Amino acid sequence: MERQPSQATLEWIQEREAPVEAILAEQLPDGHWVRRDQFYTAKYRGTVWNLVILAELGADGADPRVRAACEAVLRDAQDPDSGGFSQHRGKRAGGGLPSEVIPCLTGNMVFSLVRFGMLDDPRVRRALDWITRYQRFDDGEGEAPSGEPYDRYEMCWGRHTCHMGAVKALKALAEVPAERRTPAMQATISAGAEYLLRHHIFKRSHDLAKVSKPGWRRFSFPLMVQRQ
Repeated sequence: MERQPSQATLEWIQEREAPVEAILAEQLPDGHWVRRDQFYTAKYRGTVWNLVILAELGADGADPRVRAACEAVLRDAQDPDSGGFSQHRGKRAGGGLPSEVIPCLTGNMVFSLVRFGMLDDPRVRRALDWITRYQRFDDGEGEAPSGEPYDRYEMCWGRHTCHMGAVKALKALAEVPAERRTPAMQATISAGAEYLLRHHIFKRSHDLAKVSKPGWRRFSFPLMVQRQ
């Protein structure tokens, strides 16, 4: 006889599914939330933020509504050339604006898309390649990197790597099964792990007596930008 789930298990499932359904109930017909062109800037109710929450809640990637959201960000937020994810949509050429691609958003989107079962999608593979090609783990020593995409945002690509961007890159790569990771992925994970160990995870590497941001020591949900 097949064993039936306990009442506690059923209640846990209902508690997890309730917010998923509530989020999906607000979805627009084009797969976005709020407005198409506010997929990133409508914090924290726009499409990319809801996609992260749905992924962390374990929403079903095969659900047509979830898949529509995935297609919406791939269509409007991903730079088709580099594979990174952008804060704004290119109105003329379509896709994400190359000049607005940022590492934390790219990491969050790759994490979500892989968790939804899209690892083998060529667009997701391109985004993974973006992480292994461009993600840096500089620690405020030496010159800042230059050239594309490093010349755009000091906060992302300055002499000291953005901690949030570094963590989101690792979050995305950790979602790839170990047996599916390429040598480039493994190398990026190793470099990122060394970067975090140098910071004792949440401290300032050049003064370990100081905490970078007190909020990093608090458990929280969802794990978006400031929350690691």
